[in-house]
Amino acid sequence: MYSFPEPPYFLLIAGLFASLTSGLAFDAILKQSVQSWAKNRSTRILANLKGVQLLLPFLGIAIGACVFLSSGMQIFGFPGQVAYLLSIPLTAGTAGLVWFQLGKILIQLERGGSQALDLDSFV
Repeated sequence: MYSFPEPPYFLLIAGLFASLTSGLAFDAILKQSVQSWAKNRSTRILANLKGVQLLLPFLGIAIGACVFLSSGMQIFGFPGQVAYLLSIPLTAGTAGLVWFQLGKILIQLERGGSQALDLDSFV
């Protein structure tokens, strides 16, 4: 008789934990860099912001989200390979679009200052 494998509850919690802790590091680095830029108005700070210092926590968020998503799919009965085949492209595409948008926002911030990001002025 066929028995279903045990769902990966540990991986679900580990992926969520990895994403949350990496998100806290990402938030701290981003806030610190933007505050440093606001004091000095140096374009070098924002140019260096898209380096390894910010990329590593961002990748931690993406990998944790991928593990969380695939584990959640496995809990609902998807086979492991199918769950990862669906979650990897979805997570990579979403992470790529978010990283691209972050770069555009940093360029906009560098060119126009914080007034360039004031969304209330459009209303």
